[in-house]
Amino acid sequence: MGTKSQSFQPLRVGDAAAAPAAAAAATRRRPDRVTSILDLVGNTPLVAIRRLTRGISPRVSILAKLEGFNPGGSVKDRPAVWMVRNGLRTGALCPGKTIIDSTSGNTGIALALAGAALGYPVDLVMPENVSAERKRIVRAYGARIIPSSPLEGSDGAIRLCRSIIAAAPDRYFKPDQYFNPVNPLAHYEGTGPEIWRDTGGTVSHIVAGIGTGGTIMGTGRYLKEHNPHVQVIAVEPDDAWHGIEGLKHMASSIVPGIYHEEELDRKISISTDSAYEAVYRLGGEEGLVVGQSCGAAMTAALQVAREIEEGVIVVVFPDFGDRYMSTALWTGWDDWYKQARPAV
Repeated sequence: MGTKSQSFQPLRVGDAAAAPAAAAAATRRRPDRVTSILDLVGNTPLVAIRRLTRGISPRVSILAKLEGFNPGGSVKDRPAVWMVRNGLRTGALCPGKTIIDSTSGNTGIALALAGAALGYPVDLVMPENVSAERKRIVRAYGARIIPSSPLEGSDGAIRLCRSIIAAAPDRYFKPDQYFNPVNPLAHYEGTGPEIWRDTGGTVSHIVAGIGTGGTIMGTGRYLKEHNPHVQVIAVEPDDAWHGIEGLKHMASSIVPGIYHEEELDRKISISTDSAYEAVYRLGGEEGLVVGQSCGAAMTAALQVAREIEEGVIVVVFPDFGDRYMSTALWTGWDDWYKQARPAV
């Protein structure tokens, strides 16, 4: 778990080191015409973080993978589509069944999108305090929301979902994002190969938050297979009573069955305040308005960047910030902005 990387060449947009990735990107595009919206999941772009990286080694690059460009607006489109399509292949999902799962929001949106595209009804068990924007998006896809206790968070939603299925097991197909190995498989087959391709194999660190654990597990496995020196770094809140939607504090949570901490090189705990500040800075300095889990991941990526002399750090941004505008994330923005940019 050392802090020095292994002779990696940093990828900088606009210089010679960027040529392999740029060439690969030039030959790869999302198709101009598809038969289903689900065929547009994946192939999300990388963007260089430039202004927040002042003070780190010039041989260190941070590239953010913008999962908000998926059609459902988040990284969760990947496992949702993989799990639903696997259900169709195996026959576990068939006409007459309803797709159901517990979710804090983004997976629910992705399942609602998949259900609408494929013609299946969707029921989603969601904590009552998830953002109003997420609820509206889910309903726009025609899905039904079953509210769970806001005090019990995602664990309460998991327990309520289990009890609903137990009462009518033949009625539902549960993708089971916390325990379905197809979740990390989506990242092993999609996110990991994209990062390897688009960095020209120069990635030295992968940084991603822990929700179900699917992103960091699947992506990390793929990258480790291609270069065992790649550092796989997970990000979690530093406290059980945090305000970072979408992330789990593992010590106080039901640990997802797909999450295997022994596969990580490192885990970094981030405070809610620092995650929020990173969101504000990303908006004002990089032109990236993102969610709070992105802020947590960005804070961790910057911590890693300050510790090394060279490397290419890829940080996964799960979504954009438009679905969080009504949350506590933005209540402190005015005070922060006045302090960060006082009137002259």
